[in-house]
Amino acid sequence: MARIIGVNIPDNKHVEIALTAIYGIGRKRAQEICDAVQIPYSKKMRDLSETELEGVRSTLAKYTLEGDLRREVALNIKRLVELGTYRGLRHKRGLPVRGQRTKTNAHTRKKKRRKV
Repeated sequence: MARIIGVNIPDNKHVEIALTAIYGIGRKRAQEICDAVQIPYSKKMRDLSETELEGVRSTLAKYTLEGDLRREVALNIKRLVELGTYRGLRHKRGLPVRGQRTKTNAHTRKKKRRKV
């Protein structure tokens, strides 16, 4: 199992899909990374050479990912809550933030969380 930026990347998946295991990388960005390193999308992670892995690591260094990105998102939400904006209040109350209906469909966001 390859380890990139502190994340275990699954070996048995195609590079394009496997890179999405990293927080902050979706399909589009994974394709951009593959293009930059010149790796075919359909190549499996276990078949990558060490030089290709190094190329992927150096390309990923250009982006804000994993812990830094999570921290940035959390600070943005915290800022909204402190300012008292409508979106901040929705985050604080645990309700849908982006205008979804709540009369019927917001069960996953409104559900009471179990205490551990």
